[in-house]
Amino acid sequence: MTQYKTDFEWTRQQFDLPEGMIYLNGNSLGPMPRASVPAMTRFLNDEWRTELIKGWNTKNWFMQTNTLGDRIGRLIGAPAGSTLVSDTLSIKVFQAVAAGMAMVPDRKVILSDNGNFPTDLYMVEGLMKLKDAGYEMRKPDPEDVMDQITEDVGVVMLTEVDYRTGRRHDMKAIIDKAHALGAVVVWDLAHSAGAVPVDVGGCDVDFAVGCTYKYLNGGPGAPAFIHVAPRLLDTVEPFLSGWYGHEAPFAFDTAFRPMPGKIERMRIGTPSIASFALLSVALDIWDKVDMDDLQTRSAELCGLFIREIEARCPGLDLITPRDPKQRGSHVSFAFEHGYACMQALIADNVIGDFRAPNVMRFGITPLFVSEDDIIAAVDKLEKILKQERWKDPQFQKRSLVT
Repeated sequence: MTQYKTDFEWTRQQFDLPEGMIYLNGNSLGPMPRASVPAMTRFLNDEWRTELIKGWNTKNWFMQTNTLGDRIGRLIGAPAGSTLVSDTLSIKVFQAVAAGMAMVPDRKVILSDNGNFPTDLYMVEGLMKLKDAGYEMRKPDPEDVMDQITEDVGVVMLTEVDYRTGRRHDMKAIIDKAHALGAVVVWDLAHSAGAVPVDVGGCDVDFAVGCTYKYLNGGPGAPAFIHVAPRLLDTVEPFLSGWYGHEAPFAFDTAFRPMPGKIERMRIGTPSIASFALLSVALDIWDKVDMDDLQTRSAELCGLFIREIEARCPGLDLITPRDPKQRGSHVSFAFEHGYACMQALIADNVIGDFRAPNVMRFGITPLFVSEDDIIAAVDKLEKILKQERWKDPQFQKRSLVT
């Protein structure tokens, strides 16, 4: 049996999951830490209610973008002072790609892949319309990205772990080739941060963005984060220039001057301090997690899940890489009746999710998922398939959120 430095029994106890539920959807929305309710109560009673506007100083609200950013930085291998938390992931994608485009103004090609999450592609489409200067976006198959990094590419924008399949790009190899050919690289870590070890510092990442409501368990609508390589902090253009990123925000200068040499220049507007209170206690759990342990445990649990499904659930086709080094921490199967089957499974208190057109997706999150959960979930799925319960009309109707 594998020996871990991380106490995964302890981490499991830190979450307030409903009795009897098997939650395999932490890749979409992480569960609530038990500390969340007292943390929010403290914030409301001891900070907002009593301190009011003074809280920006007395409770250090103003710098929480940075203090929380550094805590996330540890999980993604970022040097101190190079990561901040704020805004939404879509906004941070826009900001990072715009900054990258400005670094290579003579290059008009943005390279992504056709498996990228749509919002990232939409942000680039919007940027190209604003620039109106002959830009094009290329979207090859994920496995062809390396071959498509050529001397005319200005920005490579990729999600490290594919949101559907779980396939993981080779970050270091892509960055090395892109940099050798003069391109800037932006990584979306939405399905990486808290799922797999990431080393943005060791890989010399230019920009990285991500969210905190999935594996990091910050709660619905929790803020995004952005990392900028320290070597770029003196020169990077924020583009979305807000008062919060100004060199002297309380001078109220009518001309924008970015904070020199600091990640603060990427701040935009006033952040949600209430959300920060929830994120902070979620990160308290992560402070006790070794990322190598996380990857090993994820590989064990994902491997068990794949073996059990393939042995007992015919008709489901694995679309996630078998090699743990080539995947994140979710496992996906294609099934013609995937949506209805997932609804039947949810009705049986096993929570996964569905991604069009036919993907059943399961987040295997070591902080709160165990071997017993895996076996019990497959038991229920096997029965649903044998009894064809997915044919029930109640499971055919599409919900607003899938």
